[in-house]
Amino acid sequence: MIIIKLNFGGFVSLSTIDWRGKAVCTLFLRGCPLRCTYCQNETIQTGEDYRDIDEITAMIKTSSPYISGVVFSGGEPAWQKEALIVLARYSKKMDLSVGIQTNGFFPDTLEALIMEGLLDKVAIDYKTTWEGYSGTTEGYNPLAKENYKRNVQKSIGICKKAVENKQLDEFEVVFTIFYENQEYIRQISDKIGDVPLVLQQGEHKIAPMRSATPEMTEGEYICKKQTQQKRHPPLRLNEIKEIADTLKKTVRIRTRDIGEISYNWRHIL
Repeated sequence: MIIIKLNFGGFVSLSTIDWRGKAVCTLFLRGCPLRCTYCQNETIQTGEDYRDIDEITAMIKTSSPYISGVVFSGGEPAWQKEALIVLARYSKKMDLSVGIQTNGFFPDTLEALIMEGLLDKVAIDYKTTWEGYSGTTEGYNPLAKENYKRNVQKSIGICKKAVENKQLDEFEVVFTIFYENQEYIRQISDKIGDVPLVLQQGEHKIAPMRSATPEMTEGEYICKKQTQQKRHPPLRLNEIKEIADTLKKTVRIRTRDIGEISYNWRHIL
C-alpha cells in the first residue's frame, strides 16, 4: 500500500468568497514553483508540513454538513498531483463539488482530474511576465519562467475543451491588475479568446526585501512592506473599468472595497 502525504498549507472550514454562489471549505496546499512578489500566501510558497491524507479528509468531513463544495488552493495545489486526486475523489464521494485555484503551471494534473470527472470549476490565476515569476529565489525551480507561458496556455486549452465537451461546469481566468501589466493583459486576453475573465485588484509589486536583507526581522519586514504599499496604492475601481473597456469583453471585477461586480464594457468611439 502506497502511503500518500500532503504538504499542508492551511484549511478554512467555511468560506463564502472562494466560489461564487457556494459555501465551501478551502484547503491550501503548500509549495509553489513561482515567486510572484504580490502573492497573498507567500508564507506557504515554501516549507514543509506533511500530513496524512486521513487527517485532511477528516477536516473535509467535519465541514461537509455546512458546505456544498471544496476548493483546493495554495501555494500551487496542482503540484501535489497524487494527493490532490485522492482528496478530489473523496470529496466527490461526499457529494461535494470540487474547484481548484491554480496558476496553470501543471496542465497534466488538470487533465487527469478532468478526465476522471473530479473537477467542477477551474480558476486559473494567469501571471504576466511583469509579475516576477522567475522562480529563482532560493534557487527554487529556475525553469519556471521559461516553462510557465507554454504550460499555462496548455492548461487553458484543456479547460476550454472540457467546457465545450461538458466535462467542466465552470472555468475562468483571473488577472491580478497593476498599472504595469495592463499591456500584457490585453495581449493575453486577445490570445485566449472567449474565456470568462476576472480582473482582480492587486497590491503593488513589492521587491523581495528579505532576500536583499536576510537579517531583517519579521516586524521590520511587515513595517517596510506596509510603507511601500502605501506609496503605491492599488488601482481604483474606475481605473480597472478603463482597462476592462480596452479588452472589449464583459468581465467580473474584484476589489477589496466592493467585493465582486459584473462589468459590461462600453464601446469607445
